[in-house]
Amino acid sequence: ELNVEMLGEKVLEITDIYLDIKKVKTNKNEYETKTIILATGGSPKKGGFEREEDFIGNGVSYCATCDGAFYRGKVAAVNGGGDVAVEDAIFLARFCEKVYLIHRRSGYRAEKAVMDRLYASTKIERLENRTVGAIENVDGGKKLRLDDTRGGESMELTVAGLFVALGHIPQNDAFKELVDLDDAGFVRAGEDCLTKTPGVFVAGDCRGKAVRQLTTAAADGANAGLAASKYIEELKTENLKLKKE
Repeated sequence: ELNVEMLGEKVLEITDIYLDIKKVKTNKNEYETKTIILATGGSPKKGGFEREEDFIGNGVSYCATCDGAFYRGKVAAVNGGGDVAVEDAIFLARFCEKVYLIHRRSGYRAEKAVMDRLYASTKIERLENRTVGAIENVDGGKKLRLDDTRGGESMELTVAGLFVALGHIPQNDAFKELVDLDDAGFVRAGEDCLTKTPGVFVAGDCRGKAVRQLTTAAADGANAGLAASKYIEELKTENLKLKKE
């Protein structure tokens, strides 16, 4: 509706980043711009088990807060051992009949406060030193094959759904010279979406944040858009001042 031109091109390089006019080189063209908003997103880490792709959206999910309500009163499983996985298990335990937390090690990477809530739950069963090896349809839900990471025998587990909570992979490698990245590869920027480079902003799942949802991505878009607009106006004012001087 705003006549935004959509281009299906891959950005290869951004140069002249500290000048008023920056250059964006793609696999097809080169563009000049005063501001840039990085909204490259991120993709959830896959579990890597057999037939995972076949069951995405049909028993396999990567977002408990998005899809958890579909499993109300049912048995669910969470695959992972960090903060997100443990918090997902706690969240699902609010309305699921039972939740299995599957982790490839015996120790967790979640904060103590989160772990205290996990240990206090009577609806969460921890299956440690296990990893999901395969998934298939069975009467009553999905059958998971859980392999023993210590070399022991595999076991089978029937659940209504599996939530893979192994983190996200941001798409920021091409822009690491423009921005600061955290240890996981996400752009360091506050709610104002400003990066270390003047005129370069970030929005969405590629930004380091506690919650990655459509609502937080949309909020980033609004903040980044307004910040970019303000930057351009200030740039005009500054250039006009320099011309007068």
